[in-house]
Amino acid sequence: MTTVEEYLAALPDARRGAVEELRETIRAAAPDATETIAYQMPAFRSHGGQFLVSYAAFKNHYSLFPASGAVIEALGAAIEPYLAGKGTIRFPASAPIPMAVVARVVKARLEELGARTAR
Repeated sequence: MTTVEEYLAALPDARRGAVEELRETIRAAAPDATETIAYQMPAFRSHGGQFLVSYAAFKNHYSLFPASGAVIEALGAAIEPYLAGKGTIRFPASAPIPMAVVARVVKARLEELGARTAR
């Protein structure tokens, strides 16, 4: 896939709405970020093209990939129930995605990238 629209079009109808909402939440939290495809999934880049986050739908869950231990450390208990690895956050497909948590992840990631750029 080469575009986010192609990725979304390939999803089953039952999954597309949640992924579109995830996309819009990320976009709202990082309005200056640019969309792209990275590792065959939708992603956003910020601060001069630096990787911000990517996201995807899987059989039993949705994943958000901030690829950052700093984000996990910054959000602590709020994100702990969703951690599935060092850089992976999983939300069960059987429940609504906690968009407030997603927005916090994106904002924490933006702060992290901003701090790196300021060095």
